[in-house]
Amino acid sequence: MITDAKSFGKAIRQRRKDLGYTQAFLADFSGFSVSFISDLENGKSTAALGKAISLANLLGLDCILNPRGEA
Repeated sequence: MITDAKSFGKAIRQRRKDLGYTQAFLADFSGFSVSFISDLENGKSTAALGKAISLANLLGLDCILNPRGEA
């Protein structure tokens, strides 16, 4: 469950590693900087939401918001 920037970043990092991507490869592929990806993965709460969602989608992750208690 994603409850804050830190848990979102952890999910992004795990997916990137599961795919065997380095931060540098993902930066080249996505057009985002390595520093942005690093900040996002480390849970920096100032990371831009639109860029974060875009990166999650590029990694094959769906961002779905449901009312609490619903699946």
